[in-house]
This record gives sequence, C-alpha cells and structure tokens, in this order.
Amino acid sequence: MPAPDHAKPPVLVSWSGGKDCCLALHEVLRGGDFAVEALLTTITEDFDRISMHGVRRALLERQAASLGIPLLEVLIPKGASNADYELQMGEALASSRERGIEAVVFGDLFLADVRAYRERLLARHGLSGLYPIWGRDTAAAIRDFLREGFEAVVVCVDPARLDAGFAGRIIDDRFLAELPPSVDPCGENGEFHTFVFDGPIFGRPVTFSLGELVCRDSFWFRDLVPLATKAARESGVGFGST
Repeated sequence: MPAPDHAKPPVLVSWSGGKDCCLALHEVLRGGDFAVEALLTTITEDFDRISMHGVRRALLERQAASLGIPLLEVLIPKGASNADYELQMGEALASSRERGIEAVVFGDLFLADVRAYRERLLARHGLSGLYPIWGRDTAAAIRDFLREGFEAVVVCVDPARLDAGFAGRIIDDRFLAELPPSVDPCGENGEFHTFVFDGPIFGRPVTFSLGELVCRDSFWFRDLVPLATKAARESGVGFGST
C-alpha cells in the first residue's frame, strides 16, 4: 500500500479488526479524499487483546502491517468503566488533534445512539466523525464485503442472540444462510464480532489457527492463534484448523 498522501486531510480509522471498520477503511481508501494516518484501536492491557473482540494483539499488529497502516493503541484495564475509557481515548484524540487530525472514520451502519455518542466524545476534542458506510443495507453490505474478496472469521458471539457454535466460523454464503432471521447479517446489534484476515487492501493474508472456545463476561470467544512464520509459509492460506 502506498504511503499516506499528507497533502490530503489526515484521518484516523476507528479499528476493531472486524468487517465493518474494514469496509469503512476500504471506502475511504477507494475515495482517495483523505490520508489514513493510523488505525485507532482499544486494547485491554491485562489480556493484551482487542477490547470486546478478544483478538490477540500480535494478530492486530500483523493485520496492520499487512494493510500498511500504523496502529494508534489506546490501553484500558479489564473491567474499565466508561469514564476510564473516555479518559484514555480522550488523551489519544487530543494528541491526534494537536497533530492536525480533524476527523475519525467509523464503520457504523445504523445505530443512531452510538453515532450520537461518538459525536459528543469527538466534539470535546475538536474532532468530527466520518461514516462512509452509514445507512447501507446490512444484507447488501455483507454481500459487498464478500464480493470484494474480503475474508473474515467470527471471534465473538453473544449467546443470547446467536448460538456459540458460530464462533470460529468463516463468513461465507453458508454462514449467512444459516443465521437466524432475528440476527442482523452484519451483527450490527452486537450478535457477533469478526476478524478480517485477507482482502483487496491487504498485502498478504494474516495467518492463524483456531484456538480454544471460552466463555468470558457472558460472551463466547474463539481464540485465534498466530501461526509461526514457517507454518504460515507452508500453509499458504490465511486460515488453518487445529
């Protein structure tokens, strides 16, 4: 991926490693109106994993390296309150604003209350939000995601909304066909979360194998284990099985 064009307005992309933020990043890169300075990611430092999604930091780093975009990591402790989150995130946003960042890109699709919260938080630091996939039909969005050649695996499931057996599955046509009608095809209501490991904006696949399925804080998480360099070379794919 080419280096950011600093003649264009620089932005951050709010980044969980999942499909929605990846679609948003893809749209921003394709539009060419902004320079993406960094992927803004919240890390739970006690676990050394992406907050909410539970993906290991090592895989996040490999993902960012494949995309060719630096990470801006916001560290929070396990069990962090919303005040804790806003304090740490606020420091990152304030620092970014001082460097000339004026906007943060989000992959939200339709949750108006979430968008309003983001806008309030950003406004405290003189920033605005960009929502390149806002309002898109979620069934169409996930089909676009697959048609573009992106690949993602489910890493977290809310068992109140979706069976834990979906954790660890690849997002594909069969997955979508087997989702209950009550579940949004993009998991926009928090039914499931994903990790994107390959696609048209990646320099190379992010390789891993499936690890344990564990229940934590009432959610089921499927661990993804980074493949060693030699194993990754020999596998030739982004996804392996244990």
